[in-house]
Amino acid sequence: MGKRFTRTALASLIGAASLGGIAQAAPPEPLAASQLDWHPWGDQRPADALCRGRYLVPDYRLPAGATPEEVVGESEQASYGEDGEVILGGEVVLRRGTSQLESPRVRVTAERDRALADGPLALRDTGLLVRGEAGELSLTDDAATIERAHYVAHEQHLRGGAQRLERLADGRFRLASASFTSCEPGSELWRLVTGDLVLDQASGFGTARHARLEVGRVPVFYWPWVRFPIDDRRHTGFLWPTLSVSGDGVDYAQPFYWNIAPNRDATITPRWISDRGLLLGGQYRYLHPSDAGQLDGAYLRHDDGGSGPAGSAGRRFEGEDRWYVDYRHQGRFSERLGYQLRYGAASDGRYFDDFGGDFGERTTTYMPRLARLDYRGPVWRLEARAQGFQRLDEPLADRDKPFYRLPSLTADARWQQQGFYQQWRSNLTYFWRDIDETSLPQSLEREAAVGTRLHLSPALGWRFDDSWGHLEPRLEWLHTAYDLDYGDRITDRDRRPERSLPVFSVDGGLVFERPLTLGGADHRQTLEPRLNYAYVPARDQRELPDFDASERAFSWQQLWSPYRFSGADRVGDLNRLSYGLSSRLLEDASGRERLGLHLGQALYFEDRHIDLNGDPDTLPPEADFQRFYNATRDRSPLVARADWRHGARWSSHYEILYDDHLERTERAAAGVQYRDPRGHVVNLGYRWELQGFDPSVEVGDDAFRNFDREEFDLSFAWRANARVDLIGRVLYDNTNDRFLEQLAGVQWNDCCYGVQLVWREWVDDNDTGTLADDFNDRGLFLRFVLKGLGGVGGDAGDYFEQTIPGYRPAAL
Repeated sequence: MGKRFTRTALASLIGAASLGGIAQAAPPEPLAASQLDWHPWGDQRPADALCRGRYLVPDYRLPAGATPEEVVGESEQASYGEDGEVILGGEVVLRRGTSQLESPRVRVTAERDRALADGPLALRDTGLLVRGEAGELSLTDDAATIERAHYVAHEQHLRGGAQRLERLADGRFRLASASFTSCEPGSELWRLVTGDLVLDQASGFGTARHARLEVGRVPVFYWPWVRFPIDDRRHTGFLWPTLSVSGDGVDYAQPFYWNIAPNRDATITPRWISDRGLLLGGQYRYLHPSDAGQLDGAYLRHDDGGSGPAGSAGRRFEGEDRWYVDYRHQGRFSERLGYQLRYGAASDGRYFDDFGGDFGERTTTYMPRLARLDYRGPVWRLEARAQGFQRLDEPLADRDKPFYRLPSLTADARWQQQGFYQQWRSNLTYFWRDIDETSLPQSLEREAAVGTRLHLSPALGWRFDDSWGHLEPRLEWLHTAYDLDYGDRITDRDRRPERSLPVFSVDGGLVFERPLTLGGADHRQTLEPRLNYAYVPARDQRELPDFDASERAFSWQQLWSPYRFSGADRVGDLNRLSYGLSSRLLEDASGRERLGLHLGQALYFEDRHIDLNGDPDTLPPEADFQRFYNATRDRSPLVARADWRHGARWSSHYEILYDDHLERTERAAAGVQYRDPRGHVVNLGYRWELQGFDPSVEVGDDAFRNFDREEFDLSFAWRANARVDLIGRVLYDNTNDRFLEQLAGVQWNDCCYGVQLVWREWVDDNDTGTLADDFNDRGLFLRFVLKGLGGVGGDAGDYFEQTIPGYRPAAL
């Protein structure tokens, strides 16, 4: 072994965690993979590996010195020159802290302030390798220069080359005629090259002049100057654009990110839509220790109208200014006292249909407005709120405008001792909306009212719970009083109506268990009968307004609830006994439910008179068969549910509401799902719903269908290998013999790039419940990602997760 030389003045040689480069002059040709710490996987390649190998950092050849400043060295030869310089030869290794230099010859100047290394040299630091033909390193500061350098940032999977790599005295790096790529050695699918590149680790920025993007060594894009991040910190600068092409034209957005402060930032996005015009969007965010907020918005001056024919509904806003704003803020004054603010508004009800921007089109039906103060104590919960919504329908009739709550005050409490409990709920709300009350017809006179509502609902009950069963009798008293204002409308309706009535229920059930062995595994099977009785007397509610009432569709949950309506304006009369039987199969080892079977029905002892009209003496007309039948039937439909997990990969569910009197299905849903640990997902679904099944959906609503609804839904995501995902969906309306949605796509994920290509065609219902104005829309979506640099195109991953249950797209 050669002599060891030690010096304490050698500065850090080099320490970049991430390098990027862009060039006009030619950088040096890349080195062989073996010289860049690259190791092929061979037979041990993991199934999910995208690259053909990996970067492995070798161990240091010398131990660290006693202090970070101490330099330890090793060489085969050592001598002094005529002017006092130290000449190290043979296999020279110098180490200071985490930096290590390897070279066949190193000269240390007589002043001991510089070291000059001849190549081929290797300079290492934490997560970094630099090789070069020659180098000069300062021993008094951080300056260093490497000629014809090749670098690798191991953790970031980045590599490149430069005719000259300099580390300046202030810690910045300057690279001349440099390249940058995340592709594995041997691949030049893409790279950035630049004549002059500066990397500033202190600020986290890289800047390049005369930069170009090359794909397969072919230039495809040029920047005279570009600034980009070299770490995970947020930085001001342009983000990658979003580009989409559909049958309507081209949609291009170029976001600019502004890092205002560590706790504040903004994104400004000019967006050009070929058949609409230039839309300017933006987002501002802030974060403080006790509160946070976000402001979003966009503005388009003079809409060009879209691609539809002149005079069509799709061009109804041609020539108008289009915009939206959405502000959110929330915070806490203390651990128990919080608040929330929200204000949203749009220029019209079709804004998000035309400019949603997401691949699947942003489904936005309301723009919320809210100011809320909330206190949560051990007994009491207090809330004060002012709340409203802008309903995004076009056109929007007065009767469909939502009510504002200005304000709404709530005070709730619960006391419990042993099994007995007392409950207090109260709410005082002023309801208002901006309509012309005199324009409503006589049949809708109730809709003209605004005013104050006081709702009190104290309750008393007892709850017994044990592993073998439960029992809960409960009595609740509902009192509601109004102070109404009909504006300029002349009416004989009571302006101060009141309603009081009791709600009584008893709920009880038993649980029987037995051990069961299936497939060699221990299970428990349960048998769980349940009874629920509910009684609510009929009260005259014809004088009461309809601020927030909605009749609930029948379901398994409704079997056990005494409330036929949501909201406080209507309380449905009820004299009903529900009975049900459930059986579950549970694994002893994990407690997981493998099979659940449920069957239930309700018996009605009296007709249900109360509907939205509130008349306790009059049933719906027999001519309206569905409403009349629902009010007078003596038993509910049979509700049957089954949930089955077939092993680790298969699961299925089935639910049916069957009328055993008319012998017809009212609602049915079935689904089968296959999920493979390798990433495969296949879903097959079926849905049937009788016309008028859901009483909360009125004629003219967007969700209204004047036909029996029967749909088939097939979706899949198949991971062909670690690189390729195949994606598809078909949603078919069997009633009207049409496809509601068709989607096909492929996601390719490679070592240094990713591609997402999807075609989609869907039905737009034009915000109405009729078929006459439905039309097909279609689009082609492309996203291309250069890993380590960014991507072009909007990410459709979130839409795929919603559309294909169980699918988790690999990150591009």
